[in-house]
This record gives sequence, structure tokens and C-alpha cells, in this order.
Amino acid sequence: MITFHPTTTELPIRDITVLLDRLRPVSEATVSVLMQVIKEHGFTVPVLVRKTRKGFILIDGAHRVAAMERMGHEAIPVVAVSCTDDEAAALESSQNLAGASLSPLDDAVFLAAYSAAYEKLHPETARGVAGGLARQGLATELNSFAETIAEKRAITPRQVRKIAAAGRAITRAEVARLRAAPVKVKLADIEAIGKIADSDERAEVVFRLASGNAKSASQARRSFQAEKGFAAPLEDPVETALKALKSAWSRAPKEARRRFVRDHGEALAALLYEGAQE
Repeated sequence: MITFHPTTTELPIRDITVLLDRLRPVSEATVSVLMQVIKEHGFTVPVLVRKTRKGFILIDGAHRVAAMERMGHEAIPVVAVSCTDDEAAALESSQNLAGASLSPLDDAVFLAAYSAAYEKLHPETARGVAGGLARQGLATELNSFAETIAEKRAITPRQVRKIAAAGRAITRAEVARLRAAPVKVKLADIEAIGKIADSDERAEVVFRLASGNAKSASQARRSFQAEKGFAAPLEDPVETALKALKSAWSRAPKEARRRFVRDHGEALAALLYEGAQE
């Protein structure tokens, strides 16, 4: 259970431990921008720290800590909490996802970390126990979170779940390589990498994308499979049907969509319920 410490509102920067193995490295460009913002408007958003027996550990706000430290400030405003490791992981991920826009790669990393921490905090979600989800309202909570992130990123909740799955498939070493890619990794690249089940193939696709030998993950995968003599996989008939439905829906006028929902409302409601249980 997360406990807040309202009397701790400021700490010396030297007393806050910033772990090196964070999900996202500190960006020099972001620190520079923050320094300008703080100079003009002051420090307005406290950092989030965790109180432990060994001292205070930073949960969220590494860029703000770096900016304040470089500006010569010895102390920084904080929000202090006591929590478990899993709660700290969920807090760090959710704070970043809800904050400034992240790259598709960072979205994948933080969504993966959040979902993993959430499953540890609520084991019934990992087992897919519908009764447990319904009793505790977790299905609604998970769907609401996915919907919130989807709205913020202008994508669908289904894409959010796919990005999270992709993030859990990519190793930390592969993430580091992708961060150094000459061309920024796109959402389509993350989704394509997440579909690769074979770890050796995934590592090779990441290498080709990160080294600039391929413009996209899909291109890297096609070239890899061609070199290995793999036959091009047949397109999933479900994916084919889904593309057709999406295309028809996007072209249909609003009144036609309304009539479709009216005529098929019960079937749609049943599918939405099944999706919530999943």
C-alpha cells in the first residue's frame, strides 16, 4: 500500500539516489529545455521519491533533478511516499506515460513495465480470472488506463495493448540498441518487432534497424527471412478481414455507421464485454 509523507516537501538533492538502471536515460536536450523553463517560471512540479530504510530513491523526475543540480540548487521540492518495489515500478511507468509525450520505443518500455508491475500487484489479472477482475473492478481499471493512454497518443486501446506486449518481448539490450538507431523507431517498427517470437530473429532485426541497414523493422525482417530461405508467411485471414472492416468503416458516412451500430448493437456489446474480460 502506498503511503504519502505530507511533511516531507523538500529534500537536499544529494540525499536523493537516482538509480543508474532506469527505464529511460536522461536526455541532454530535455535537461536544457527544463533549465530554461525553470529560469523563466520557477520550479512548479515536485519530483516523486520513495522513502526506504537506506534513504530516498527517485521514482519520477530524473530530468528535473539534473536540471536543478546543474543550475546550482542544493534542494528540490518533492512528493515522498513509502511503497513496495512493484508499486514503485507502477508509479514510475504511469507517471511517465501520463506526462509528456514519449517516443514509441519509450511507450513500449513503460507500458511493459506498468503491465508487469500491475500483474504482480494483482496476480488475478495475469491468470485472467474473470470473477476476480469483476469483483475488484480491475477490468474497468485496466481498460480505463488503456483508453486514457490511447486517447493521449491518438491510437486505439488495442494498439496500446499490442505496444505493451511488444515492450515485454524486447530485451533491455535491444532497447539500448534501438535508442541509438540513426532513424527514430516508429510505432509500426515496435509492433513488427513484438510479433517476432524467435529471439535470434528478433535480435537480428533489431541489429539491422539500429545499424541503419534497414529503414523499417518489417524490411529488416523480410531481408532476414529471404537470406535464411524462409517462405513468406501467409497472411492471417482474421487480419485480412479486420483490414477490410476498418477500410469499410472509415469510408462509411456517419449515418451509415449509426445504422450499423443500431442493427448490431447487441453483438457489439457482447464483443466489448469479452474484450474487457480478456
